[in-house]
Amino acid sequence: MMGEGKKRRLDTEGLWSYALRLLAGRAHSTGEMREKLRRRAARLGDVDDVLVRLKDHGYLNDQRFAESFAAARLANDQLGRTRVVQDLRERRVAPALAERSVREVYQDVNEEALIEEWIRRKYRSAPRESLFQQDKDLAAAYRRLLRAGFRSGEIVRVLKRFAKNPDLLDSLERPDEMPRE
Repeated sequence: MMGEGKKRRLDTEGLWSYALRLLAGRAHSTGEMREKLRRRAARLGDVDDVLVRLKDHGYLNDQRFAESFAAARLANDQLGRTRVVQDLRERRVAPALAERSVREVYQDVNEEALIEEWIRRKYRSAPRESLFQQDKDLAAAYRRLLRAGFRSGEIVRVLKRFAKNPDLLDSLERPDEMPRE
């Protein structure tokens, strides 16, 4: 980026202050923080020292970050598990921790009910009986729900309740997916 090279390189105390300013804005994973600090560090060795200090003070905790992030994505955006795991991984949370955190947050969530609520929210201006009258609208809704992180089998089961032509959905269901209990 332009201007990136003009930023002053920071020593350990400068990195500490910079990290605290970043964390005051929003929570970060250790991986995100490491990346941001590396861009500003005068010495790369200082980055790990600052990360250890942040963890020791309780300012940086990937498990707490992942659980809070997943809970917020569920409460605010009502996204499916797959999308939340993907978003956590983009924020440099370890894959196993991302999976475990999302599983814990979503353990009592009925994803079919979540999909129905998502459909009602996204298509609130259309009356239910006029939803998905055209095959292309049904396919578009299916793709949107996949991007929102819902599993194919659950999407198909819910969309069949809304569709004018529910048989079209049979071709969309992936046979390799086993229903979740």
